[in-house]
Amino acid sequence: MHRDEVRIDAALVRRLIAAQFPRWAGLPVSPVEAGGWDNRTFHLGTRMTVRLPSAGQYALQVEKEHLWLPKLAPLLPLPVPVPLAKGAPAEGYPWQWSVYRWLEGETATVGRIADLRQFAVSLAEFLNALRRIDPAGGPAPGRHNFFRGGPLKVYDAETRQALAVLNGRVDTHAALSAWEAALGAKWDGLPVWFHGDVAVGNLLVEEGRLGAVIDFGTSGVGDPACDLAIAWTLFGGESRDAFRAVLRQDDATWARGRGWTLWKGLITLAEHIDTNPVMAREARRVVEEVLADHNNGA
Repeated sequence: MHRDEVRIDAALVRRLIAAQFPRWAGLPVSPVEAGGWDNRTFHLGTRMTVRLPSAGQYALQVEKEHLWLPKLAPLLPLPVPVPLAKGAPAEGYPWQWSVYRWLEGETATVGRIADLRQFAVSLAEFLNALRRIDPAGGPAPGRHNFFRGGPLKVYDAETRQALAVLNGRVDTHAALSAWEAALGAKWDGLPVWFHGDVAVGNLLVEEGRLGAVIDFGTSGVGDPACDLAIAWTLFGGESRDAFRAVLRQDDATWARGRGWTLWKGLITLAEHIDTNPVMAREARRVVEEVLADHNNGA
């Protein structure tokens, strides 16, 4: 995805806060260690964060989060971001932006998780609670979330292009088989709420346990299969089985979840295979996890 050329740094945030929210103008501003891709995130004092979309295609998410997160938060079993204020374009920055309450915790890694199986269960219970929330009026898949929650076919051409680039460097026959199986696993359920980007960067760990779920920018109402990618990016074996069991996923939804994961893994590998060994290695690992799961008939 193309990133618009906008310089986002602590100095910009200080100017925006001073001009629009002078009551917070004296608070220190510093970048968050893991600030994300869709947004740039900064500490504002010790109890707040400032999030600014990093490109125009992400700016649509601001209005959605301000509208829906206050409604979703009281119905969920774990903390999620609560917007405190919405900023306007200014100081050369062209989009709306947000101030949120700070949530405690560290980005999820295997080393920080005390019990990966229990972590998987807690996450599945959170997603079940999210899916039970009344979806009436919720945002359908679209440009605001890059069509997550919609048909996988929207990414068919991109996936096949990645397979062409990777021909001879991965098992493209197996990958195509898994991808076409995912395309054929049709969804005919009722729309439900989904997060849209259940990834380690959006899961916070406190004292070894799942403590909060953040970044609902790609959330919406539709097919929840896109929320299953964590089954192959973080979980495996017993933890993956526990995740699926608590979610009570049917085979077709699981196959579509593999499809979402495979799409992202393949395009990431195709982009970085010759330029970024670390990202390429992780993308290859995820692709191999998906293909093994598919080949086992899971």
